[in-house]
Order: sequence, then structure tokens, then C-alpha cells
Amino acid sequence: MNKEVLRLAIPNILSNISVPLISSVDTALTGRLSDVHLGAVGIGAMIFNFLYWNFGFLRMGTTGMTAQAFGSKKNPDIIHTLGRAFLVVGTVAAILLVFQVPIGELSFKLMNISEKQYPFIAEYFYIRIWAAPATLGLMAMMGWFFGMQNAIYPMILTIIIAAVNIVCSYVFVVHLKMEVAGVAWGTVIAQYVGLIVGIALFFNRYRNYFEHYQQQALLTFDELKKFLVINRDIFIRTLCLTLVFGFFYSQSSAEGELILAVNVILLQLVNWMSYGVDGFAFAAESLVGKYQGAKDGKNLRKAIKSIFMMGMGMAVIYSLAYWIFSLPIVALFTNEAHVIEATLPFLFWMVLFPTLATPCYIWDGIFVGLTASRAMRNGMLLSLIAFVGAYFISLPYGNHGLWAALLFFMVARGLIQWWMYWRGTADLGEMTR
Repeated sequence: MNKEVLRLAIPNILSNISVPLISSVDTALTGRLSDVHLGAVGIGAMIFNFLYWNFGFLRMGTTGMTAQAFGSKKNPDIIHTLGRAFLVVGTVAAILLVFQVPIGELSFKLMNISEKQYPFIAEYFYIRIWAAPATLGLMAMMGWFFGMQNAIYPMILTIIIAAVNIVCSYVFVVHLKMEVAGVAWGTVIAQYVGLIVGIALFFNRYRNYFEHYQQQALLTFDELKKFLVINRDIFIRTLCLTLVFGFFYSQSSAEGELILAVNVILLQLVNWMSYGVDGFAFAAESLVGKYQGAKDGKNLRKAIKSIFMMGMGMAVIYSLAYWIFSLPIVALFTNEAHVIEATLPFLFWMVLFPTLATPCYIWDGIFVGLTASRAMRNGMLLSLIAFVGAYFISLPYGNHGLWAALLFFMVARGLIQWWMYWRGTADLGEMTR
């Protein structure tokens, strides 16, 4: 079982690390322009995180349902799950492009941006929004690959996307002096390159599944309803998550440009940690879904135990690395001495985050594999309430209070999910016990 977990987790870890590498390079490039540029790209990226995280069901829901179909050897369900995902992708992408102006202006107001930041953030947003069809399509495609127990293709895709993005951003910002626009165009180009490569990989290995494709089956009401209900619950769950991080950025911005720059850098470290341990969460999605579909409770429970042990081991490594190397890491993101100095008092939060927050990431992967969407939704709603309470309690402590509330939110997620799992809520099934 450990070998099976590592077969999926290692490629996931390698590919996941390349995702924050993109934003880290963008942060480093703009951090050498000014703290206004740094904060603008940080907020702009968070707006898109808010948008795309909310459609994370395109990956998570597709992974869980595909993995269960794979485990039960239902080939028609495998190809039709991908087809339904792309139906949703086309609809959502069209909505985002048509309504980009009201979405953008509302986002700018919610993020408390200053007049000085507005032109930079607006420029970034109205360029990067054109990557929406490719970004959403890649979510669905990667989720399907994960469900097929294939972690290699997502690794190939994310590495290619990261490489193209980094090269384009560097050339546009450093050599062509395009500043924020260069960062945005780098992302757009990389996403479309990734989508084209993903389609090529699909036809290279999985074209035979089209033998089982039937348009009538694709639009069968009961199956389409099941797909949409699962994704609706994951959407609500993810909306709560993005509300928390959106609020965190908004309050950081309200504290001033210096605190915003500090928190943008620190959240890069959180991203590095989350994408690393998510390698095991993604392995959980694939394996738990497969064993759930095959009705193999014994291996399902063994997989969960193995994934938790390895995931927590990686979390400890992250905590130690941030304890020892946090200052040199911060210096990679900015050469502004006053920003580095302002970051120092908050570095201890980075030591606490990996070990205390990792369980909630792994539980997310387990619940996705079980397609326990209702439990995911309810758990996140309770965690959101916990975050609001923690924020108001810690309000007098300024930015330290903001970080304390965010960490409490992560811990609450893990504890609530653990309680739901062992209690055996309705959509978790008997095999988990």
C-alpha cells in the first residue's frame, strides 16, 4: 500500500510544487519593482484564486466520480464523467468572459484596493481573465487523469505550464518591461499551451474510451443531476474557503501596503506547504475513490492510514525547513529591506502552519475520493463559523490576530472532518469504519 501511495503521491508532489513556483516567480519579479506592484499582483492572483477555487469542483468532483467508475470498471461512466465536466467548463467559461467587467469591478471593491493599486490590478485582471477557458478545462482534465490513477500526465502538464509561465513572465517583465501586464500574459499563454498538451496526452492514451461514448447517456437526467449535485456541494464548500482567504487578503490590504506585501510573501510559504502535502491528498482522492468503487473496505482503510502517516511526515519536514531557512526564503521574494524587516515578527506562524494545517488537506482528499460532498460542505460551513469567531476574538492583536484566526480555521477543518469520518456521516459509507 505504501508503494501504491508513493506511486501517485510523488508525481503529484512534483507537479504541485510547480504550481506555487509560478506565483512565487511572479512575486519575486514584481517584488523587485515596488511594494505596490507586489501587492497588486498578490491581490490580482487572489481574485483569480477566488474565482477558480470556487470551480475546483471541476477537478475534485471529476476525480472522485472517475476513480469510482475506474474501480468498478464502468467504462461508459468514465468517459461520460469527462464529457459532463467539459459541458460545465464551457458554460462557466462563457459566463466569466461575458460578465468580466462586473465581476472585476465587484472584486476590486471587495478587496479594499487603493487608488494607487487600481490601474495595476485592473490591467492584470482584464488580461488574465482570457485564460478562463483553458484554466477550467485543465481542471477537468487533470481531475479525470487523477481518477484514472494517472499522476504522470498531470505532472507533465503542470511542469510544462510552470516552465512556459516562468519563461514568458521573465521575458515580458525583465526584457520587454511590461511589468504587471507581462506577468498576466505569461499566465494566459502558459494555460493554453497546457490545455493543448493535455488534449494531446488524452488522445495518445485514452482515445479507445470513445467507443463507450453515447451522447444520450451523457445527458441522462439522473446521472447529470448526480454530477451537478456533488459539484454543487463542493462549490459551496470551496466558496466558504475562498471567502476566508479573500477576507484575509482584504483585511491585509486594509492594514496598508506594507502589511499587504508581508502577507503576500507569507502566503507564498503557505502555498508551498499546501501544494506539497496536497500530493498525498491527491493520492487519497485517486486511491480512496478506486477502493470505494471496487467496494474494497480493507484496502480503503489501509490507504487512508498510509496517506496520513506520510503526509504528516512531510508536514514536519516543512515546519523544520521554515524554522531554519525562513529568512533566506523571504529574501528570495523581495530585496526591499523594510519589507523583509516587517516580515520577521510573523515568521513563527510559518513554523506552526504545516504540522497543524496538514490534516485538513488530507481529509479533503479522502472525502473527495468517497464523493462525500455533503459532509465536505457541512464541515466547511462549520469551519467558516469558527473562523469568524476566532477573527473577532483576535481582532485586537492586529496582523498576528489575523494569522491566528486563519490557523484556527485550518485546525477546525481537520478536527471537524475527523469527527465526521469516525462518526460515519451518511455519505461516508460503511466501508470507512
